Amino acid sequence: MKITDGNRVTLLKNGAEFFPAVVAAIDAAAVDVRIEMYIFFDDATGIFIAEALVRAVKRGVAVRVLIDGIGSKATSPAFFVAMRDAGVNLMVFRPDHRRFHFSKTRLRRNHRKIVLIDGRVGFVGGINFIDDMTDSLSEHPRFDYAVRVEGPVLMDTYHSVNQLWTWVMLRHLRRKPADEPALTVDPAPAGNHRAQFVVRDNFRHRHAIEAIYRQAITHAQSSVLIVCAYFLPGRRLRRRLLEAAARGVKVTILLQGRADHPLLQLATRALYSQLLGANITVCEYQKSMMHAKVAVVDDAWATVGSSNLDPFSLFLNREANIAVFDTGFARQLRESIMAEMETGGVICMAEDWHKRTRWVRLQSWFAYGIARWVAGLIGYAKHWE
Repeated sequence: MKITDGNRVTLLKNGAEFFPAVVAAIDAAAVDVRIEMYIFFDDATGIFIAEALVRAVKRGVAVRVLIDGIGSKATSPAFFVAMRDAGVNLMVFRPDHRRFHFSKTRLRRNHRKIVLIDGRVGFVGGINFIDDMTDSLSEHPRFDYAVRVEGPVLMDTYHSVNQLWTWVMLRHLRRKPADEPALTVDPAPAGNHRAQFVVRDNFRHRHAIEAIYRQAITHAQSSVLIVCAYFLPGRRLRRRLLEAAARGVKVTILLQGRADHPLLQLATRALYSQLLGANITVCEYQKSMMHAKVAVVDDAWATVGSSNLDPFSLFLNREANIAVFDTGFARQLRESIMAEMETGGVICMAEDWHKRTRWVRLQSWFAYGIARWVAGLIGYAKHWE
């Protein structure tokens, strides 16, 4: 996973920017479209994208789609059957056939959100193919980010996507179609961004995404800004945050205020006393559901991707992030985050947090205990204090 020069990375905020950009790229495809998506839902947004894929097939474009067996389980099977019947080559990563079965293997999901077009354009981020206005308690869209990527960094992206497709194809006992086009990724420079494609898998790159976070925080000189939907990092990453705050770095963490997994939010809040006691700013986003997984350090380094900082993303799931080493991009992302914090964030004050009732504290620590128990089952507990 090399750091490469000559890339162009464009920030996309929420579905309003992401979905039209993806469909425009699919409609411009001439040879090949490859997609990995955790959730591909059959709502208006999913249909909007599926129709673009079918149009591409009719033009003679080879279209591959890999969905996750749990992430897309709520989608009507007829939706995917129609796509296959139209010529889309669609496979499922770890189909979930047993409703009440529990195992580490079942929990290992493909959580990546990647779209690749013709070896020249890619999209990586945290946004699924599902309408982002699904929060019935808010008139605002789900808060999330992705990036549009061009340049040499796509070579690593394609390599990773092709590897996983081949692995799933072998598990499905399928052969590569004889007429499938060979695709050459364009290595020519497309911009002036230094960028790195980083994955977490269960083979060579088990700790790669956590490692880039730790490295960036370790070298931070002025500021660390983390936005994370699900935040339960292990002791090594927490230690880096505490050490950064101790040497005068301004550390800010934006977390969910409206929780779609309340138990996980309660477990995360068990960490607030430690974080607030170290002069780390903790803010909860209340305007709508927050799903983003991004970070900015010193306006010099930024990452956008699918990986949360919790045991599932850091130890089980396949994840994909783009790291960008560029002041302009990092500043743009930070300013976008700060604007959202100003309009939708609520700062957690240490004095208010210490005034919580005993019952509220007990709930939080009970949830944290459950999280630790689950972490023990999946082999992650040794990373926690």
